[in-house]
Amino acid sequence: MEAKRTIRVASLFAGIGGICQGFLDSKNKKAKYEIAWANEIDPYACETYRKNFSHPLIEGDINFVLHPENSDDIEKYTELHEQALSEPIDVINGGFPCQAFSIAGERKGFDDERGNLFMSFIDLINQLDEKFHKKPRVLFLENVKNLKAHDHGRTYKVIKSKLEDCGYTVKEAVLNTMSYSELPQNRERIYIMCFLNKDDADKFTLYDNLDKFKRTFDATERATQIKNIIDYSVDDPKYFYTKEKYPHYFMTEEEFAKNGSKDGIRINLEEDITEMYQFYQLRRGQYVRKNQSNVCPTLTANMGTGGHNVPLILTPNGIRKLTPEETFRLQGLPAGRGYVFPTSFNGTKTYGNSHLYKQAGNAVSVPVIKMIAEQILDIIK
Repeated sequence: MEAKRTIRVASLFAGIGGICQGFLDSKNKKAKYEIAWANEIDPYACETYRKNFSHPLIEGDINFVLHPENSDDIEKYTELHEQALSEPIDVINGGFPCQAFSIAGERKGFDDERGNLFMSFIDLINQLDEKFHKKPRVLFLENVKNLKAHDHGRTYKVIKSKLEDCGYTVKEAVLNTMSYSELPQNRERIYIMCFLNKDDADKFTLYDNLDKFKRTFDATERATQIKNIIDYSVDDPKYFYTKEKYPHYFMTEEEFAKNGSKDGIRINLEEDITEMYQFYQLRRGQYVRKNQSNVCPTLTANMGTGGHNVPLILTPNGIRKLTPEETFRLQGLPAGRGYVFPTSFNGTKTYGNSHLYKQAGNAVSVPVIKMIAEQILDIIK
């Protein structure tokens, strides 16, 4: 049997490995992906990543990896630099930090240092070309939907022109997780594909035929999907909302008439959260909203900041927020079913759920990545 061709991949801003997992899950009879290395700066995300992947992880600031001379630890970053440039790369992928462009953030774009991290892709391309006289054949970038419209389209125009200046043909599409996978999550993201060879670009027709891949599900089918993700037997008290813990979220009409409330608003979760297999949000502590599409609202990194940012559900044991495992599974990572969590940080500190919630919100939807990555593999096999 003929051996499969190996496509070497470098992954920037790898987080907990959602994009890497999507690539590794991709199937093709003639070729397969191999992650040459991945890069991530967040030490907690790195801890989670290493628990689940065995390929090299370059931990640190990508700008210093590419330019060790600018760091305070030249020895460390010189070693990482040599690792990153040890061999040619066929595909670079990455979801560069989106907070600078997100509707949920301050939308400062390139005025935010995180927005400028896009240039790491350009820098790596040029350094690989300089050393090996070979640019990556394909680039795969992911970001928030708002990137396309940010600053009246000027931000994306700059990004696209930089990629084209490197010789790439650029194609992009905004895809919603709930429409292109069986994951019940409303998550719109822009997926940017860049091809060094025009012939490859011409063969990549996924974005021209999205209707063939789009899927719709009725309420019964969504309920089945949700049952596969949510563990309705969970009874850990720390996840549950009760009148004892949050009396102001279980206020009866009589209590409100008698005592009022601090902000003049009455909320009673038991009145508002009434349906199983649905997702609810406690918005700014002022009202409860059910997602109208029978799916989970977009998971965000804010889930890790406390407050009431984690979606709520009704279970036989009461009203509770999603567990970290469930938020990971809503992204297509099988937490508790093969994908594991760290129990400590550096073997000493307790690894808090806040880090896991943040990681899930920053992650990508693995099946969507897999769908696109398989199309690439079909072309460059």
